[in-house]
Amino acid sequence: MPARSKLLAATVTAAACLTAQALTATAATAADEVVSRGVTIPAFYNPPATLPAADGTLVRSEPLPLALSLPSLHGPLPGTATRLMYKSTDSNGEPVAVTGAYIEPTARWQGDGPRPLVVVAPGTLGQGDQCAASMGLEHPLVFNGETVSVGYEDLAIYRLLARGTAVVVTDYAGLGATDRLHTYVDRVDEAHAVLDAVRAARSVEGGSVTAESPVGLYGYSQGGGATAAAAELQSSYAPDVTLAGTYAGAPPADLTAVTGAIDGSELAGALGWSLNGFLQSDPELRPIAEAHLNAAGKAALADLSTMCVGDALLGYGYTKSTKWTKDGRTLGAIIAATPELKAFLDGQRIGRLKPSGPVRLATGVSDNLVPHGQSRDLAVDWCRKGADVTYKPVVLPNVGSALLNHFAPLLTDQGSAVDWLTDRLAGKPAPSNCRTLPVQP
Repeated sequence: MPARSKLLAATVTAAACLTAQALTATAATAADEVVSRGVTIPAFYNPPATLPAADGTLVRSEPLPLALSLPSLHGPLPGTATRLMYKSTDSNGEPVAVTGAYIEPTARWQGDGPRPLVVVAPGTLGQGDQCAASMGLEHPLVFNGETVSVGYEDLAIYRLLARGTAVVVTDYAGLGATDRLHTYVDRVDEAHAVLDAVRAARSVEGGSVTAESPVGLYGYSQGGGATAAAAELQSSYAPDVTLAGTYAGAPPADLTAVTGAIDGSELAGALGWSLNGFLQSDPELRPIAEAHLNAAGKAALADLSTMCVGDALLGYGYTKSTKWTKDGRTLGAIIAATPELKAFLDGQRIGRLKPSGPVRLATGVSDNLVPHGQSRDLAVDWCRKGADVTYKPVVLPNVGSALLNHFAPLLTDQGSAVDWLTDRLAGKPAPSNCRTLPVQP
């Protein structure tokens, strides 16, 4: 897709089982490189025509240079990174190539037993391939006049590596890999990508992770939804992956509620990513979209399909979906009046299954972007199913910006989230506070 014309000058705050021979055979060539908004996507991210049968199988790997790395007596800090492509299965039961990165830490694991592994499921980065988290490790800030990409998940990744845990980061289906659109907030695609990242990490050459390594999941916002869904689907999809603990921060568990909240907000562009992802997952919804979207709406979806968060903030901040529809109704109103759309979003609901292992669910009480109420409802749903839940309401004032109300808890609670997850990986029991949830905000 051709790149957009240059953005207006602006700044964005940075808060803002194959053999070796088979692996070589699937290597991509420079001729396969794709350019997205002025960023050359390495040929590595172009999937081969045929994928292996087993989920989590490495398709290819290569060294990944970390932008933020320091030498030390014991090796580079925070560790040595490997770019990955591995096989997963999408929500339609079809094979899909997923990219990501594995980082072997230089720091020693201080707990008993083998070095643990944490899967980092990134928060919202966008839908353009240049936004992928694995590329953010190599290029934490991209601002070339056509796109703005910030690898803000690097902070959590480096904090985990400093604890001596190995980290594998998933890019999710279609983010990075150039063969399809990213299926943004599709709970099954994301859960599978998270769980298969564990399997892929176990076979990285030079890695210390084995099948005996304790496994933790870490994610906030989109990532919180991904880890929450992965904890729910682990027993059926990946029984070989035992979860020591899952952190789900600000999970978008009820997409109907989230759709209404982000409409007209700073991150209104996420509506386009959601719609694009839904149409990728279920092409039968396309006639409905065609019937309701006007020319401006269709152009916005095409434009957003190659955007990162920074681009969407600049290009579509505070946009109301009424501008995208033929009859001037909001997308939320159209969804409510359309049984097929209601059924699709209902199928994305997280909270109908009991998660595996202990979970820590954090939500900002002032979060009105990924609404606090629907995140809290997820904790209630899980507690009713007898899950081991640590519910953490993050009490911060409403600062008048939905984006900041959502982003601030990520930073203020991150240290506690990493501490909690590290304790679970070390084998310490997780005290559930489901009994006190009724009196908590």
